[in-house]
Amino acid sequence: MDDWDSVARAAQERGDWDEAIAVVGSAAECYSPDPYLHNAHLWHMDLLAKAGRLDELARRGESDRCARRRLNRLLYEQGRGSDLRHRAERGDKTAFYMLVRLLRDRGDETAARQAVADIDQTDVYATQLAHQPRTRVERNGSDE
Repeated sequence: MDDWDSVARAAQERGDWDEAIAVVGSAAECYSPDPYLHNAHLWHMDLLAKAGRLDELARRGESDRCARRRLNRLLYEQGRGSDLRHRAERGDKTAFYMLVRLLRDRGDETAARQAVADIDQTDVYATQLAHQPRTRVERNGSDE
């Protein structure tokens, strides 16, 4: 394990997001041929999300697909449908799919279908997501 890795893990365990982000960010390389450096990049994006640095993720997401995906996942996890819709309306397909999933997870199939109609009714995947039959688990909240 590299020294930067140990320092970053210790900082993360302490909740020192600034140090962890700085250390991991110095080693991170998006789409590096070295999987260790690319994994550091994914870790860097995850640390930004855990630290609540949405603005930085959004800024990086303009040119970095990993940052964009991590931001969209964070917005989904936090139930921030309006933020996902805003991003989807500006052409972010991942945000679009996460919005449809979020609406379905909330049990609002009508809103999911309307979002597809409003944003991009020609998107086959989004249409499929919006029209998937609900499973027994989704309907009842349990599979027992």
